[in-house]
Amino acid sequence: MNYRYRAMTQDGQKLQGIIDANDERQARLRLCEEGLFLLDIRPQKSSGVKTRRPRISHSELTLFTRQLATLSAAALPLEESLAVIGQQSSNKRLGDVLNQVRSAILEGHPLSDALQHFPTLFDSLYRTLVKAGEKSGLLAPVLEKLADYNENRQKIRSKLIQSLIYLCMLTTVAIGVVIILLTAVVPKITEQFVHMKQQLPLSTRILLGLSDTLQRTGPTLLATVFIVAVGFWLWLKRGNNRHRFHAMLLRVALIGPLICAINSARYLRTLSILQSSGVPLLDGMNLSTESLNNLEIRQRLANAAENVRQGNSIHLSLE
Repeated sequence: MNYRYRAMTQDGQKLQGIIDANDERQARLRLCEEGLFLLDIRPQKSSGVKTRRPRISHSELTLFTRQLATLSAAALPLEESLAVIGQQSSNKRLGDVLNQVRSAILEGHPLSDALQHFPTLFDSLYRTLVKAGEKSGLLAPVLEKLADYNENRQKIRSKLIQSLIYLCMLTTVAIGVVIILLTAVVPKITEQFVHMKQQLPLSTRILLGLSDTLQRTGPTLLATVFIVAVGFWLWLKRGNNRHRFHAMLLRVALIGPLICAINSARYLRTLSILQSSGVPLLDGMNLSTESLNNLEIRQRLANAAENVRQGNSIHLSLE
């Protein structure tokens, strides 16, 4: 929120301006930190036109984490590191977030608590690793590991998206070619055979039947596919249907083993980082499940963590 203020410098010069802060208290604190004597402050009236702030990308978050790790390793105070990174950031939204985190630290809060105000940007895994680094006194190495983890995860995600886009393009082109052949090319060839009064092979007659069906019921077929897709999407949103669907996927040949392999690798990689950062095993097992996409696997591993908490061995719990 923007606040319009009037203040006086230490040499008696009056000035006015606009400051962006979460609330009036934070705005007053930031102005006092700048050595200003506040005369008046009030919320700025909205002009009715909403400006859209740029979102913070995964690459920008990874870059911030690595920069903070480098500055922390150089023994620069945390609040100064945040101020430097915030000033150099080209993303105004990230700069505002870092200013608010810095203000919370100046009020006496640890970094992990300050990050809790932005749960959509700094998830529970991020905050837990930072908290573990603060307790162990190894914040810089933990941040470096966290930056590497986010970077590798983003690379895998980008490769997966590129592969899916390529597959979708090939599928779309193939379907388009088949539709054009069945609706435009095949009927013309059929006319030639009819004029020649020749008996068509069985495979050709089947192809002609498909072509005729597609021409007569094409719009209806597309509408049916659309309705089924929307209905399936709505079905997934109800109750435990998404969980049931994820469990069903694990029983499908080829797809199930692939999903298990991807989620297992992600779980073990996350748990390894948490363990090397000093996070207790049970906390690490519970946090690692949050990085998984498949709800059925997430539930099984949560049950495994509960079995370990009750005193069972890890390898038996994970079987």
